[in-house]
Amino acid sequence: MERRPRIGLVTSNQDPMGHGCPPTWGVGHNYSRAITQAGGLPWLIPACPSDPAALRAIFEDLDGLCLAGGHDIHPESYGQERSPLCRRHDRDRDRVELTLTRWAVAEGVPVLGICRGMQLLNVALGGTLYQDVAQEYSPWLDHDCFPGPDNAHQRSSLIHHVEMVRGSRIHDALERPVAPVPVNSMHHQGIRGLALGLTATAHAPDGLIEAVEHTDHAFVVGVQWHPEELVMEHASMRALYRSFIAQARYRALARYGNAALRAS
Repeated sequence: MERRPRIGLVTSNQDPMGHGCPPTWGVGHNYSRAITQAGGLPWLIPACPSDPAALRAIFEDLDGLCLAGGHDIHPESYGQERSPLCRRHDRDRDRVELTLTRWAVAEGVPVLGICRGMQLLNVALGGTLYQDVAQEYSPWLDHDCFPGPDNAHQRSSLIHHVEMVRGSRIHDALERPVAPVPVNSMHHQGIRGLALGLTATAHAPDGLIEAVEHTDHAFVVGVQWHPEELVMEHASMRALYRSFIAQARYRALARYGNAALRAS
């Protein structure tokens, strides 16, 4: 049996479920499902920054890192004061993911950043964010299209298109589409100052960055949309995960040789 590539997926802090219940860590099901369907093994990581040695030991076992969506990244992480437009934060998760991302980029571990995850990748490498896109960047294209009682949006609703750079890693990973790609959109923050080493490889119609990649790595890619919500209906999104898992598999082979093809 093949040793499936181990893909780190950091959890977020959840509110207690009821009176007397302790806080919990959790992650959306579809992140793990998309990784599993593409041949990877989701490796859930607690958002606990208090034991760096334990975090490093977890990292050493990873073949890839998936940065999922979630709460706003605290602006302190990119040198700004918190705006009233910011929403909920998870400082523990910020610290864990920033640490893991910097290690991954420094040591050649494949990374896929999704929504907040793309923003986190940018912040980890020195970039900055719009704390609220509608107020600070573009008032005419609504990026904040979460499902709600006052609209008909679903998490899989295609909201706008993204134009990709031909020949980029994201373009190749999506199997080289010849037309702009329709995507969902559930975010109110976005990349403002692009980090050194990252290149913007897709944009929304209003010019907001929708995909980035690291120029010096085989697969360090971030996307602003949520491909995990689109894999069931869209072959290109399944292809994105397959490309990510393939790079994680190559890393495992480079580290362990043929032992990576045997059951762990």
